[in-house]
Amino acid sequence: MLNATDIKKKVGEYAAQYVENGATVGLGTGSTVFWLLQELGNRVKAGLEFTAVATSQQTRKIGTELGIRFKDLNDIDSLALTIDGADEADAHMHLIKGGGGALLREKMVAAAGKKLIIIVDESKIVTTLGKFPLPVEVIPFGWKQVQKHIAQGIGCDNIVLRAAGNDTFITDEGNYILDCHFKAIEDPATMNTALHAIPGVVETGLFINMATTIITGTANGDIQKRER
Repeated sequence: MLNATDIKKKVGEYAAQYVENGATVGLGTGSTVFWLLQELGNRVKAGLEFTAVATSQQTRKIGTELGIRFKDLNDIDSLALTIDGADEADAHMHLIKGGGGALLREKMVAAAGKKLIIIVDESKIVTTLGKFPLPVEVIPFGWKQVQKHIAQGIGCDNIVLRAAGNDTFITDEGNYILDCHFKAIEDPATMNTALHAIPGVVETGLFINMATTIITGTANGDIQKRER
């Protein structure tokens, strides 16, 4: 039986095969994507040539050190595909993302791609979203008002301003994140729309109808795939 790190490593390495020579792709953020980057770095050394758009400064830093060539999102027309992780994926292939704090860039890069391939271990597969706290990116100005509107208007009684040690967590775009503990999100699409209607909300961690493929690693070493 594989442990959690070994599962992520196997899934990340498996997903590297989707990056073809000459392609322009989006590369996500997180512990599973870390292993994807390592394998892509090995393939670059072996002769693979491709261009990537990173969803975070962290991914760009790691990838650059591995020899991966990056461009900014503004400098490309479209992406052949994006490969990223997720915090939860439900039976309809809806996602919660943003545990690493890069949800805004992740959603923008995913939207620029013709395909969104999600790589996860089996612990991330759920029947209903919501056990993982939903990240909502908000502007710092008046964030407490946004918190109040989410609590009163959407019905979340446990909303935590994300911290980084003793400081407030700051996203790559200079925003804050409210982690909303809903426990269960029965209608992700409706909730996503409702959250976006609140002034001050920049983006949510709900990725609705965006994933085209979910690749799941299991403890017994199997790789499972779901296609939209």
